[in-house]
Amino acid sequence: MKRIAVLMMAACLPLCAAELAVGWAQVSITPDKPVPLAGQFHTRVSRFVHDPVTATVLAITSGSEQAVLISLDVVAVDRRLMESLRTRLKTTLPEFDSRKLILNATHTHTAPEMREGNYQIPDGVLKPSEFVEFLTDRVGGAVVEAWKSRRPAGISWALGHAVVGYNRRSVMADGKATMYAKLDRPEFMGFEGYEDHAVELLFFWTPERKLTGIGVNLACPSQVVEGQYYISADFWDDTRKQLRARYGSDLFVLPMVSAAGDQSPHVQLRKAAEARMRQRLNISETAQIARRITHAVEEVYPAAAADVRTEVPFMHRTEELRLPVRKVTLAEMESAKAEYARLEKAPATQANRFVLMNRARKVMERYRTQDSAPEYPIELHVIRLGDVALATNPFELFLDYGLRMKARSRAEQTFLVQLACGTSGYLPTAKAVAAGGYGAEVASNQVGPEGGQMLVDRTVAVINSLFE
Repeated sequence: MKRIAVLMMAACLPLCAAELAVGWAQVSITPDKPVPLAGQFHTRVSRFVHDPVTATVLAITSGSEQAVLISLDVVAVDRRLMESLRTRLKTTLPEFDSRKLILNATHTHTAPEMREGNYQIPDGVLKPSEFVEFLTDRVGGAVVEAWKSRRPAGISWALGHAVVGYNRRSVMADGKATMYAKLDRPEFMGFEGYEDHAVELLFFWTPERKLTGIGVNLACPSQVVEGQYYISADFWDDTRKQLRARYGSDLFVLPMVSAAGDQSPHVQLRKAAEARMRQRLNISETAQIARRITHAVEEVYPAAAADVRTEVPFMHRTEELRLPVRKVTLAEMESAKAEYARLEKAPATQANRFVLMNRARKVMERYRTQDSAPEYPIELHVIRLGDVALATNPFELFLDYGLRMKARSRAEQTFLVQLACGTSGYLPTAKAVAAGGYGAEVASNQVGPEGGQMLVDRTVAVINSLFE
């Protein structure tokens, strides 16, 4: 394990449970001016707010152990935001160990961009650096609020099911994969991988058994309305509304996206029938997904309410894990060079020209630097909470890696949280790399299948060490 540099690991102590304390907060992270919207290959500037994007904060302590989990309605979490928040919290909340801070993204494609250089930003539009400053202030205040509102709490966990995500990579007769391919042709052979319709749920309660919040973990990003020109939290806004209508207007909902790099909420088969049914049911696509999630919660709610625990094992480990970079081959570099030259001659009005040129340039730069920088560091968090494990990664992690982790985990339920504590591109499987296509080509990846398996092995090892 030479590539693993441990930042902080507690000594092996006898396992004991202490009383849980939990605090919640939620804050709007919706700017009051136009913003560049993240998630597409062309610049989009928001025209209005369809529904607010938010940050939901959960603070947990038990004995001397602690964690703060923050779910953001954004496409990805920039490291600058992590660093800015941690610096702020060292002053505003000195009793909290800022290394125990976890931020994850719901991956909505209709939220402000926080990464510099991805788009050409028009004048009068909020710049990514300004949004990060805005976020730091809003989210930093919400963390303090959640921390100071901690009270004795109970916890329970349950497993539900809802059809939300679909594998979006279609394989053709030549063995190549395409995202969102047209399927009504003889070359279509099937879908590349599995789908996971599990809904992993954490319920939090007051000592009087009043439900205060629900952590919802599922293998699908929130990108139903991804091409629109408005701000929206996508199906999580509908989900929050429906769950609050059922369990109380003050309910907190903490969304977490499991391994889902090859998953999407867009249906791949029976599109006309699905659209016709929504029309007949008079329901939008985002509201329909929210209803499925709400039904999953309702089905298992009685079981969760009957098994509330106030003292459970709680441990939080964090490491810096160094993974091998995916090497750019000479052929890939030459292809990127040719693409860059082609785009240089393309009309400046071509909508995706700027983004595609950036992608090609980064591939060429990686080829030049990869031998001197062969490792890619990531921040890994693993939490044990009762019989449940929660593990993070910064990738759009292909589903198969998540299945490997869950199959080998000793936890009763394993919550995987992708796009957490950074943004590191897609992490495809060897099967996907062989088939090519968006998400599996080198321009989409910092780390390849070798690093993916290392991530699986180390995550499982840390999880299982907490259950020995």
